[in-house]
Amino acid sequence: MDLLTNTVQPYAWGSLTALPRLMGTEPTGAPQAELWLGAHPSAPSHVDRGGGPVPLDRVIAADPVREVGHPALRRFGPRLPFLLKLLAADAPLSIQVHPDRARAAAGYAAENALGIPVDAPHRNYRDGHHKPEMIVALTPFDGLCGFRPPAECAELLAALRVEGLQPFVRLLRTRPGESALREVFTAFLDPDPRLVGAVAEALAREAGRDGGPHRSGTAAYAAIARAHPGDTGLLPALMLAHVRLAPGEALFLDAGVPHAYLSGLGVEIMASSDNVLRCGLTSKHVDPPELLKVVRFTAPPTRVLTPAAGDRGGEEVYPAPVDDFRLSRLRPHAREEARTLDRGAPQILLCTQGEARVVGAGGALALPPGRGAYVPAWERVAVSGAGTVFRATVGPPTTPRNENPN
Repeated sequence: MDLLTNTVQPYAWGSLTALPRLMGTEPTGAPQAELWLGAHPSAPSHVDRGGGPVPLDRVIAADPVREVGHPALRRFGPRLPFLLKLLAADAPLSIQVHPDRARAAAGYAAENALGIPVDAPHRNYRDGHHKPEMIVALTPFDGLCGFRPPAECAELLAALRVEGLQPFVRLLRTRPGESALREVFTAFLDPDPRLVGAVAEALAREAGRDGGPHRSGTAAYAAIARAHPGDTGLLPALMLAHVRLAPGEALFLDAGVPHAYLSGLGVEIMASSDNVLRCGLTSKHVDPPELLKVVRFTAPPTRVLTPAAGDRGGEEVYPAPVDDFRLSRLRPHAREEARTLDRGAPQILLCTQGEARVVGAGGALALPPGRGAYVPAWERVAVSGAGTVFRATVGPPTTPRNENPN
């Protein structure tokens, strides 16, 4: 096993203090948005096995059988199929969706054929993989996830009392659900700037009122308008459901589900991909036409997840219908015996509270908050200590799903 050295991504929406506070480091004065733990080639973790720091993707490529094991190698190839992050948002992220496997592979091949460099700012598909993801709140966590039902969208828009929204209110109340969501969302991707301004003013007014059925959501949308003045992403955001997670609660985000995280600190796990299609609330590249090919225009109730007891005592598993990753939470107590973890697949262990001790064939590692360890497939380790440890590994094989978003 190896202690990981990880990259902090300084995205503009990141918190100045949340990650330093968790890791016990001094703030730099710059945003610290995401801590990446994994082998994604954009920012791989590093390990040192005696010859100096080496990127984890190179370590895995040099001996994939030993590092990821035969089962994962057969399913995913010579790579780590998941990426673990600490995410600290102090401002809204972009409204975005992720492609399914087929769309990712086709988009990646098409952009390669056009000769677009993989690191080009205007590139949509940086690899050929899908990107389902899950966020687990460590603090109260706000986000937008999936569409509101058309009737709820109409009710919220009507409550803002903006004349320019009334045609969309009528459409949402009279058209079939998916058709209404598609037509209004498409129109909102290219709105009149005057309508955006009028909606921002209405949101500020409504957020300042006491009571009302939309007060919590309206306050979140008003904060988006303040953080991104004049941004056309404000109107699409109104169609997305506002979700507030308590610590320990989670959301799973499948392909085609529009979402935007707003604020809070969490542990995020995803298939190891960097494919993001955006339509607003960002200074990065947006591509509404491509995003519309991926979005799922359905409005099932947003499911807030809580962990369930795993097969082994003391391990709580967050359910996800994908095999790229499996995320669980361990909360060992100092008086308990060490918990031995199954081997056979690669693992990353991340401490978020207290201090954990990981013992394996090569000795022991102490993990304070914010530190992670990589465990290759061949090695069996045991975890002890007092605190909270998130365990990321490969999920069990799943039945293939129909991932066509439309």
